[in-house]
Amino acid sequence: MPNYAIVLAAGKGTRMKTEMPKCAYPILKKPMIEYIVENLETSTLDESVLVVGHKREVFEDLLEGRVTFAHQEDQLGTGHATLMAQDALKEKEGTTIILLGDMPLINDKIINKILNAHRSSNDDMTVVTTHVDNPKGYGRIVRNQFGRIASIVEQLDCTKEQKQIKEINTGIYAVDNTLLFEMLPKIEKNKRKGEYYLTDIVALMQPDYHIGTFVMRDSYRVMGVNDLYAISVAEKYMRDEINKEHMLNGVSIINPETVTIGHNVRIEPGVTIHPNTTITGDSHIKPYAVIGPNTEIHSSIIHKEVQVKHSLVYDSIIHPRSTIGPFAHLRNGAEIGPDNRIGNFVEVKKSTTGKNTKAAHLAYIGDATTGENVNFGCGSVTVNYDGVQKHKTIIGNDVFIGCNTNLVAPITIGDEVFIAAGSTVTKDVPKGAMAIARNHQINKADYTKHLIRPKQDDK
Repeated sequence: MPNYAIVLAAGKGTRMKTEMPKCAYPILKKPMIEYIVENLETSTLDESVLVVGHKREVFEDLLEGRVTFAHQEDQLGTGHATLMAQDALKEKEGTTIILLGDMPLINDKIINKILNAHRSSNDDMTVVTTHVDNPKGYGRIVRNQFGRIASIVEQLDCTKEQKQIKEINTGIYAVDNTLLFEMLPKIEKNKRKGEYYLTDIVALMQPDYHIGTFVMRDSYRVMGVNDLYAISVAEKYMRDEINKEHMLNGVSIINPETVTIGHNVRIEPGVTIHPNTTITGDSHIKPYAVIGPNTEIHSSIIHKEVQVKHSLVYDSIIHPRSTIGPFAHLRNGAEIGPDNRIGNFVEVKKSTTGKNTKAAHLAYIGDATTGENVNFGCGSVTVNYDGVQKHKTIIGNDVFIGCNTNLVAPITIGDEVFIAAGSTVTKDVPKGAMAIARNHQINKADYTKHLIRPKQDDK
């Protein structure tokens, strides 16, 4: 039988106090909802329906082609939100798992376990529960004398005795799909809140159908993220789990509590990561690279034996044995060739460098293609912007660029060129030439005696 998912992500998330919809808020630089959708894609599910409402266009842009969208125009509660998926799923046989879009710590293994447990128990509905020390704010699981679930009672509706119950509803359910859409229209609007509670489906089904529970041992897995503090808590759990997995796979992480690695990052055995380092996006770190300390890498490929310290690397590629930093900045498609040295306060943007190229300090390389064995002196700049458009600089092999040189693009520097320090080069330089583009020095004798100096105070 096929499996389906309904993910509820229509709420505004007012406690987040941001304009962004709650379920799109980033955790480790990736939207919260993406964690859930990725795990749905790798689970045994056949189709996923995402119920959206507030700023639905954000989700549609983010997840186009990956889920089926259902729209909840009015925020009338979880029961009403689930009913909005009926056009996509109502006529289909199978099992549906209902999830909340603010639970980024649920993974594909848990999803599969819930579905398998539901199917093997032959229950009509399975409610996923967990135990917490402080259940305040959560719906309580009320069981009958036989230990079977009788109802879910929301916090505000609990009696004094029910408030002492520590087994809570997680908001996750597995249910026969046909039965689900038979029962949803029977849920009545809560008079106090004016909403349709999905939790009421338990009491509706209890007299005639079998309802079981799946108890989550690790309660943090089903924590809901409702405010910015909860974001930090979820990030800590996620960071610890990711770091542990990498370390068990042969990655040396120094002071792992200070290291943040994103969910999609690939790091191969033999890599060393020093403190205060963040690696996110679709980054790939290859063996024997040394990353950090105080380094941020996002959606970049770091090849073997590369060293990156005290630097920022965004959307870039660094080839083997190159060293980056301290205090370098690579961005917007920078591709650093093998055996390069990109040193202190050097920025490389949308440029490619060849083998054994060096820019040791205080240089800017933008919109450039550089050959092999090129040396950028201190203060060298590719002047790529004329105030309206960006222009290209092309530099050949075996080129020496003296200190404080400006290469005004568009410009081509041939092979084996030597550019004198202090030059502003505006014309192409042919192979083997030396370019000097600066004014002649003029010395004016006895000039300083004409300068007006402040009088010295008498001592």
